[in-house]
Amino acid sequence: MTMKYTLFIGCQIPARVSQYEMAVRTVLKELDVDLVDERQFNCCGYPMRNSDQKGFLLSSVRNLALAERLGLKLVVMCKCCFGSLKKAENFMKDNGDLQDEIRDQLMKEGLIYEGRIEIKHLLSVLYHDVGLKILASRISRPYKGLKIATHYGCHALRPSKITQFDDPVAPTIFDELVEVTGAISIDWNRKLECCGSHAMGINDDLSISLMKKKLDHGMEAGANYLCTACPYCQIQFDMVQEMILSSNGGRVSIASILYPQLLGLSMGIDHEKLGINMNKIDISVIRSYLSEV
Repeated sequence: MTMKYTLFIGCQIPARVSQYEMAVRTVLKELDVDLVDERQFNCCGYPMRNSDQKGFLLSSVRNLALAERLGLKLVVMCKCCFGSLKKAENFMKDNGDLQDEIRDQLMKEGLIYEGRIEIKHLLSVLYHDVGLKILASRISRPYKGLKIATHYGCHALRPSKITQFDDPVAPTIFDELVEVTGAISIDWNRKLECCGSHAMGINDDLSISLMKKKLDHGMEAGANYLCTACPYCQIQFDMVQEMILSSNGGRVSIASILYPQLLGLSMGIDHEKLGINMNKIDISVIRSYLSEV
């Protein structure tokens, strides 16, 4: 049975990680998931989240009102967008002057937000809605001997009462999604730590230090690749790592692959349709871990 969702792309993906959107659309189409685009979506409000609460909420809730008008679940690819939209949703459950002001502003555009929209991250859609059983049935070239270090990221897990994504201390969803492809999801101590992305541009040394610690520990733990499901994390591990290496002639610690790319290859989807060649650090060798057709 075909499932249908509204797709929230956000800002970073079309601007800097377009292969993420390409891979998501390709994989979900193969899984009989229809995506509806809402061209009026704006920024999720994340950049204003800690500096202008009203601006953040108006931006975020406007997106929710637009999605609610379509009457479909909202699937979000970015974990920062996901966390922001969930926070706005939670805030609007209460009654107060600011909530009333947000609703009044939306009414000027003919928009009404009633809190009926269900917000889901891509991984939740794959795990809960599509399901591991269906995913397993679509795997035609399972990986053999591939070790993956899952990077959960921060904003989907915390605050857990609001996001309700997974156990914030011992999450398993991402690991199970990796293992359905035949890959091995390794256990590693820095699994839940920040990638450092949001310190970039404010404290670059701290940002790079956090990133390097994760990369080095993933490699020491025996992973062949890191796996992400957030554009900010992917930018950090792929684009920023490549930029640093280009400037100092260093060696790649460990490359990063987006989950829909990992999944898509094991489903037998051509690498070009998944944007494998668009990653800054070459990950094409991952195809050598696929079993023969």
